[in-house]
Amino acid sequence: MVIDPTPQGPVGELVRLLSLERLEDNLFRGQSRDIGTKYVFGGQVLGQALSAAQATVANDRAVHSLHAYFLRAGDIEHPIVYNVDRTRDGGSFSVRRVTAIQHGQPIFFLAASFQTPETGAEHQLPMPVVPAPDDLPPPTPLDAATRAKLSPKMQRWLDRAGPFVFRHVYPRDELNPSKRPPFQQVWFKLGERIGDAPELHRAMLAYASDFHLIGTATFPHGISYYQPGVLMASLDHAMWFHRPFRVDEWLLYSCDSPTAQSARGLARGMIYDANGVLVASTTQEGLMRIVSDQARPNVEKN
Repeated sequence: MVIDPTPQGPVGELVRLLSLERLEDNLFRGQSRDIGTKYVFGGQVLGQALSAAQATVANDRAVHSLHAYFLRAGDIEHPIVYNVDRTRDGGSFSVRRVTAIQHGQPIFFLAASFQTPETGAEHQLPMPVVPAPDDLPPPTPLDAATRAKLSPKMQRWLDRAGPFVFRHVYPRDELNPSKRPPFQQVWFKLGERIGDAPELHRAMLAYASDFHLIGTATFPHGISYYQPGVLMASLDHAMWFHRPFRVDEWLLYSCDSPTAQSARGLARGMIYDANGVLVASTTQEGLMRIVSDQARPNVEKN
């Protein structure tokens, strides 16, 4: 995959992260990026697994859906090996199954389906009416006194410069979240331009789709990943690619959560380009475990 121009900084780091080392025809190795979390970010494994699958499919077939399960937490200090099973190559569709392995154990698996271009009936739901990203302010940095009260984990999270720029349509205070309905819209794009390879843009969108999605399920409960007594983790992830897009141009992530129960939340997302074209959809279930009442005044005690 040729990428020109070569981006620098966090965007260039992400490009390199998703450019896997090929060990054998169906075996790949990827490194990990420390984004301030204790374990490997779920979006990283999604993007790398999709990159591995794409490398084994003919260029005339593009991914249209993927379904994945997170089995174990990934170790950010060690590489991850991706084993691709070429399950089927049919007349119009190809299927790949990818197992991510670390320390000799599977930590994740993904099934992805690819299709040759084809015309047919089309419709889509309209994009929500929201302010344009350039009309929204960037996130406000925390003051030094507030940062000093955070856990070392959260300080590391905030200190890491990320490859994506975000603009929240309805921002909330993640350190002291109020209860609100389970809906949110977030504009996002890469901080720099990258090349035109659609495979790279799809892998990067898979990476970015793990941001903000399951957090939507916390909104009615007044809790947040930023709080020390809340344990959250992705359990599974599904994604459908509908139409062409670029991740270095503004995209709107419109998310909702229809239900939460049994320490699990379900969230759904629709991703639109700036012209209102629906380019992708997502669904995710995640762990939402309240491990203590510390620093969570909005959680009712039973």
